Amino acid sequence: MKKSILYSVLMAVVAVLSMSSCSDFLDAKNKSNISADSYFNTEDGLQALRIAAYDEFTSIVPQTDIYECGTDLYMNVRSKEESVFTLYTMTPETSDVSSFYSNAYDLINHANCCIKYGENNAQITAEAIFMRCYGYYLLTQMFGAVPYVTWYIEDANREYPRTPLEEIYPALIEDLEGIMNDSSLPANSITSYGNSGYISQRAVKALLARVCLAAGWDLGTTLTDAASGGYTTTSTEYFTKAAQYAVAAIDGQELTMSFEDKWSALNQDNDEEIFSIQYDRANYPGDESSGGHSLENSYGGYMGDQTVTGLKQVGSNLALSDKAVYLWDEGDERWDGSFMNTIYNYDGENWGTTGYFAYYNVADKSKLPIALRFFPWYESQDDAEAELEAHKAQYIQGDNVVVPQAFILGSTTVKYTFDETTGAVASKDATQNYDYWTTMQYFPTVLKKYDDAETSQTTSKSNDYRDVVVFHVSEMYLVAAEAYLMAGEKANALTYLNKVRARAGAPSIGDFTSYESQFVNYTPPSTFGTFKDIDVILDESAREMFGERVRWMDLRRTRQLVRYNVAFNSNISSISDMSNMAGEVKWYRPIPASEISGNDSMTDADQNPGY
Repeated sequence: MKKSILYSVLMAVVAVLSMSSCSDFLDAKNKSNISADSYFNTEDGLQALRIAAYDEFTSIVPQTDIYECGTDLYMNVRSKEESVFTLYTMTPETSDVSSFYSNAYDLINHANCCIKYGENNAQITAEAIFMRCYGYYLLTQMFGAVPYVTWYIEDANREYPRTPLEEIYPALIEDLEGIMNDSSLPANSITSYGNSGYISQRAVKALLARVCLAAGWDLGTTLTDAASGGYTTTSTEYFTKAAQYAVAAIDGQELTMSFEDKWSALNQDNDEEIFSIQYDRANYPGDESSGGHSLENSYGGYMGDQTVTGLKQVGSNLALSDKAVYLWDEGDERWDGSFMNTIYNYDGENWGTTGYFAYYNVADKSKLPIALRFFPWYESQDDAEAELEAHKAQYIQGDNVVVPQAFILGSTTVKYTFDETTGAVASKDATQNYDYWTTMQYFPTVLKKYDDAETSQTTSKSNDYRDVVVFHVSEMYLVAAEAYLMAGEKANALTYLNKVRARAGAPSIGDFTSYESQFVNYTPPSTFGTFKDIDVILDESAREMFGERVRWMDLRRTRQLVRYNVAFNSNISSISDMSNMAGEVKWYRPIPASEISGNDSMTDADQNPGY
């Protein structure tokens, strides 16, 4: 729901919740004798509670490090300190771990509160079941077995034992199957006036597909070798279900929209979105420069203070790794659809119509001065230089702020500078590798999937009001492809995989075994071993869903977490870097120490291996 709806009642309901019970899951003491019954049993109170529950998504969805770091696709640049998640040095005391855990349980407890007080409201009950299941989906992917609670906590009970995944997954699936065709939910969140932000039957099916896929791996495969990513499949039951529900979520929708249009800042609420978290700058009641999220300011190289450079407030985190640079083949539209590869210069005054965001706000960009141009790895120097020559007038700095530069990205990155008078190429450096340039400002290219065309010119990084997509249609194609592969139906897997590639203009993959010789552009180190069928799916997901906060969960789920980190995370040299002194691999994030100490049914023996 848009925050214009939410904030009018949110603070009131938060106050009532804080009086009736603590929002921290495992410290649920009743803090006063004031009962919530008198408020939440009214229609206004119930709707306020519903809105507050929706708002809990904003504390766990638009995060980055816990979802992305410690994988193959990202690296920090300009000497920015690496995340503890990248280094695998997180501990049970790491604050980002504790906050994610408690925020997920806040969502669950709000959902259970809605179920308690909304027993006569079918839509609110169904929405709350989805919320609870989504919270547990995230918790199981990050922490494995966790306490599974289906009632609203409003007393001082502190006994919540960890529930095995063998019990949690079937319970989630049963709950979601019970509401996937619930007539109280809209069939689709997309309406004639855009994305309503409410949970729909289609969103339920998308979550079902994700939960069943995770259950297939966690309950239906056995790890045989952590370092090589070896596993055996013992059951295909949940994979078959995952494919079924992914196809149901797709609902026959073909991928006809261009990838660029799908992610354009000017095309929010398009019909490929299945469920999104809504933001609304115009009706935010506080300081709009700091009331949004910060996703547009992640995923790329440092571009300076945007109040000075007119570019974007990117923080040198989650930039393209040297492996990621090579993922996109020539002709794959997802390269330009994902990244801002032509960045316009800023005249020092006209924010939005010059500088980075001119890309969205100026129709004819043919005369706009260019600050930065990034070519993909496969662009030849001759072709790049021909383009630069044809547009040389746009590379004259003049009175603009940024000194223009251009790069061909790759293991030997080529850098161009320009004559300040004519804009012609003045120098070319083709001697330095990719890592060398990552120490410099403005390098490399930046992700544009979360750009907000109306972003205010501020030093705040929470100035993004772009809606955050949680589930979308092409994602379900990839879930179907992975599920069919694991169910032993390779032909169906390739069908769904190739539909994603076809929309991007990428050539079809004829079979899984030929992938390495035909489509892999990077050369993995020997530690990576031979290619597996699942690598094809993981590479395609990286291209289609770069920056969508799923990579760490994808690698953990598919048993490839160690293998990919040792091969492609420059901070990890061996499996020992991802293990404790006893040799236990850190397959999950640690259970927060505060949660173990505050739970009478958990001890240090319940901590995840590796910690």
